[in-house]
Amino acid sequence: MNVQNNYRIGPLLSKIDSPVDLKKLSEDQLPQLCQEIRDYIVDTLADNPGHFGASLGVVELTVAMHYVFNTPHDKLVWDVGHQAYGHKILTGRRDRFTTNRKLGGISGFPKISESPYDSFGVGHSSTSISAALGMAMSAKLSGEKNRQHVAIIGDGAMSAGQAFEGLNNAGITNTNLLVILNDNNMSIDKGVGSLKEFLLDVTTSKTYNRLKDKTYDALGVLGTKGPTPRRIVSKFMQALKNIFLKRSEYMESLNMRYFGPIDGHDVERLVKVLRSLSKLQGPKLLHVITKKGKGFSMAEMNQTTYHAPGPFNKDTGEILKKESSKPTAPKYQDVYGKTLLELAKADSKVVGITPAMLSGSSLTIMQKEIPERVFDVGIAEQHAVTYAAGMAISGMIPFCTIYSTFLQRAYDQVIHDVALQKLPVIFGIDRGGLVGADGPTHHGVFDLAYLRVLPNMIIAEAMNEIELRNLMFTAKNQNDFPFAIRYPRGNGVLTDWEKPMERLKIGKGEILRNGEKLAILTLGHVGNFAISAAERLESDGHKITVANMRFLKPFDEPLLKDILSTHQHIITVENGTVVGGFGSQVIEMASELGFRGSITKLGVPDHFIEHGTPEELMAECGFDAAGIYAKAKEILK
Repeated sequence: MNVQNNYRIGPLLSKIDSPVDLKKLSEDQLPQLCQEIRDYIVDTLADNPGHFGASLGVVELTVAMHYVFNTPHDKLVWDVGHQAYGHKILTGRRDRFTTNRKLGGISGFPKISESPYDSFGVGHSSTSISAALGMAMSAKLSGEKNRQHVAIIGDGAMSAGQAFEGLNNAGITNTNLLVILNDNNMSIDKGVGSLKEFLLDVTTSKTYNRLKDKTYDALGVLGTKGPTPRRIVSKFMQALKNIFLKRSEYMESLNMRYFGPIDGHDVERLVKVLRSLSKLQGPKLLHVITKKGKGFSMAEMNQTTYHAPGPFNKDTGEILKKESSKPTAPKYQDVYGKTLLELAKADSKVVGITPAMLSGSSLTIMQKEIPERVFDVGIAEQHAVTYAAGMAISGMIPFCTIYSTFLQRAYDQVIHDVALQKLPVIFGIDRGGLVGADGPTHHGVFDLAYLRVLPNMIIAEAMNEIELRNLMFTAKNQNDFPFAIRYPRGNGVLTDWEKPMERLKIGKGEILRNGEKLAILTLGHVGNFAISAAERLESDGHKITVANMRFLKPFDEPLLKDILSTHQHIITVENGTVVGGFGSQVIEMASELGFRGSITKLGVPDHFIEHGTPEELMAECGFDAAGIYAKAKEILK
């Protein structure tokens, strides 16, 4: 065994630099290769955190697909993509896998600019079928009848509407499309919805599986040679399927040929099935049963925790936590979850809604005590927003809790179903700003810009944990407008934050430090960076003003007017795009007020930001404390 940097690279895996090398192995060597890939993923992710359980669950499927199909000529489209680590390892990125999700390293998701084997850039769920279908139709129009197109979808992604839109379209196209449903009954949290229940019923049916296995053996189905005519096999299996899938009439109506379910951890069986399916023209769906976290017992038993566990002990599975001599401020997410529970206990109309981000957004805190008022609607952001609108119009107080990057997917519903009707839906916008290692598909940098143009919206961002609690309390106690509360991923700044909540005056900011000549205007957590920069500047002899504007909409025009009248230079700081966001709002209003001084915008520049730690990325963009200090120093020369 080859050991590099304490990571096991087995004898088979060490020889594979591309799927061409994989095809040189005999089929009976594939189980060993799968174990070597699994060992390498475990070793590497123990020290280099990433999406763990999902990739372990599809090792055999990944090997089988690259063994059977002629990639990259044949197209594999991974849904979400956080399960594609084995795919990356087999396609020339084995030795760079230790740089996964690090600044300057490979992406944690498939990315077309990174490798020709990454057929489509992904990161958000439920896009694979539509993308693969578009590729398949293009091949059909170009006369490429033998090119294969495979969409691998699972981890709850079938609960989103776009997946069904793609299936609905695929059924009438007669394209060469194979959809592989990687059914592990999970997303990040446990899967929800009627489709999940149906799949579970089918796959756990003893009668179905026993009869199916006997039928495979007796009739030599799916490519096994035997005397039984294909017509008889097809009719028998169709009849069998009709018996056990009668609860799934909508799947039949999609005109997709259905195969399975089969064991997704039997790599040799998968190879045989995929070879047979590659010879069949038209749209097909293969139902594969896998276990998230397969091969690592702690990940199998604790699938939500080990979705992306951070550093862990590869021998015991123990998750390693950083030791600190100082008290650590809580995560904004946990403060949000605890505060929501507090509000819900005081008012029976308060409900929590999330599209499959129950644990990530800490709604599990409320769910444990008041489960009947917490709703995980699955990976269905559009539905979540309109569902919240329906509850708001009925007198409930819905906190629709959703990652910024995923709220983008429900923009029409925010406009049409909420803002237009002035419904008091409260949006808890989690992961606002640069989120780190997940990279450009997950950075929540556009929300300020795309929300501030909407009439009827209240938009605020918390500078610290106490302000987050007060904003939630304020939002809960008004019922005139939609109210968006934005907060970043990770830890805040206060250890003493559990204080009685106070109602804030909507649209009012505050002066944090008084100075002259230069004023720094901030929105949200970045105000803490501005305070640090101001303290450093004061030690240099420069006393500057720092203002926490708190609300993007309605904006505190009187405060801004006062600042503009007493300062020559303005710096705006935001953890969001500088195009159309907080800084743009200040410039627009300053122009209307006739301000003749300089205004400098600090924030996320007008290009997609790659992956790295949030600290590295904020420094790169120039709006961390050091960046603010440097820009202020430059202006004050």
